[in-house]
Amino acid sequence: MKVSSTKLDGCIVIEPKVFRDERGFFLETYQKEKYKQIGIKELFVQDNFSSSSKNVLRGLHFQKNNPQGKLVTVTHGIVFDVAVDLRTGSKTFGQYESIILSSENKLQFYLPPGFAHGFCVISDRADFQYKCTDYYDPNDEGSIIWNDPDIDIQWPIQEPILSLKDEKAPKLQQIKNTFI
Repeated sequence: MKVSSTKLDGCIVIEPKVFRDERGFFLETYQKEKYKQIGIKELFVQDNFSSSSKNVLRGLHFQKNNPQGKLVTVTHGIVFDVAVDLRTGSKTFGQYESIILSSENKLQFYLPPGFAHGFCVISDRADFQYKCTDYYDPNDEGSIIWNDPDIDIQWPIQEPILSLKDEKAPKLQQIKNTFI
């Protein structure tokens, strides 16, 4: 596998080794010891799967007191995936990293605990899978508005389909003192 750093300390892009032949392909999506060697020391405790239509934007989500690290990938379609640094004292606090994840490129994006996460679907449909380092707690969740001008994410869509929760999310400046 090939591992690339990003401008956000701890966030990495993983390009797994893909074995292809006339029958299709095979790849290893996670192996504890190999991923530990590339810097992912947290244990994963929950796997999630979502399927979304074109122009759906999910995020920017995080957990306040029990932040989740995430290993994300797309098994069908194409998404524009985003991590926003929420780590207090980080030199990149409030900055973001984005990557195109697709069923074709088979890339994985790892976000350690302390980041908000979101994605938008740019194909007709996308199936998105992610492993989490902590359990989801609806009483601990937080969100930031997708188009916060202080973060200035360059989304590839202008009129996303949002949940009511994501539509009403606050700006980072309104909540920046709530992070660990």
